[in-house]
Amino acid sequence: MAKADPHDWTTPGLDGAANVGEALRTAREAKGLSLDELAERTRVRRSYLAAIEDMRLEALPSRPFTIGYVRAYAEALGLDPEAAVYRFKSDEPVLDEPLRAPVGVHDERDPRLSALIAGGCVMVGAIFMWNIAQRAMLDAAPPPPLAPEKAVVRALTAQKAGPVALGAPLPAPVESTTPALYETPGLSKAGADGRGNLDPPAVLGVTPIDAAPPDTSQLAAQFKPDGRVYGAAPDQPSAVTLKALRSGALIIRGVDGSVYFARQLDKGEAYRIPAVAGLVVDVSDPLAFQVFAAGQSRGFLPAAMSSASKLGG
Repeated sequence: MAKADPHDWTTPGLDGAANVGEALRTAREAKGLSLDELAERTRVRRSYLAAIEDMRLEALPSRPFTIGYVRAYAEALGLDPEAAVYRFKSDEPVLDEPLRAPVGVHDERDPRLSALIAGGCVMVGAIFMWNIAQRAMLDAAPPPPLAPEKAVVRALTAQKAGPVALGAPLPAPVESTTPALYETPGLSKAGADGRGNLDPPAVLGVTPIDAAPPDTSQLAAQFKPDGRVYGAAPDQPSAVTLKALRSGALIIRGVDGSVYFARQLDKGEAYRIPAVAGLVVDVSDPLAFQVFAAGQSRGFLPAAMSSASKLGG
């Protein structure tokens, strides 16, 4: 049997059958469509379409879903969908039916949720009962024992008011914020080449402090470099220059004890003291260094440790 045109005006209407389901079946058969083909067009299950034709409402989902299926059924056949819905409501005028889930849909609620809720209730109940038991135990506990009144009176009478003996004052704590003066490791034993030679001073040619001073007639009246010059650059201010007459250790320290310069100077080498306030000159032998202020000789260093600001005065 050839399929009929969905828009064919010869399609039977909705009023010539006993109910809307029979009218829809008649229209489908007139168009030569099977339930499978109609299910593919409407995207509605074949079993739902068959239940609509037979008016088996118990096999259909809730009424709103069923009305939607009837509307899709009529529209696929070229019928008036609103007229089909009106006929369905006239045939089945049940308006207070509660909503039901679609047929075939199972309740997929997680069973663990119920177990969690039950466990939480048990925990809350246990805590509540524990608090009640604790309160009951405290209420039933006997009062703490008290000392006899006579013993309390004797203890209070034995107390005598008087001066409190204090111990001897403790010594002031050692100042820990001032660091110890830095000493270059091995500097005092460095050789004439400044490379850490551990030869004795006699071999290095260093004269002890208590030895006889050199002949002052050999001192130069003006500074003349005979070797390398350390310290401040020529274009930097410097009022005092120390020149080694023989090998000797020279350390320049700051006010806080930090080391600005430390080296074993060979004979003829010099150091230009930078114009920094508070510098201290520390040497192994004051007679081994000649002092020049503004290029003019001022003799030997006055002591093994001297203030740099007083050397140029």
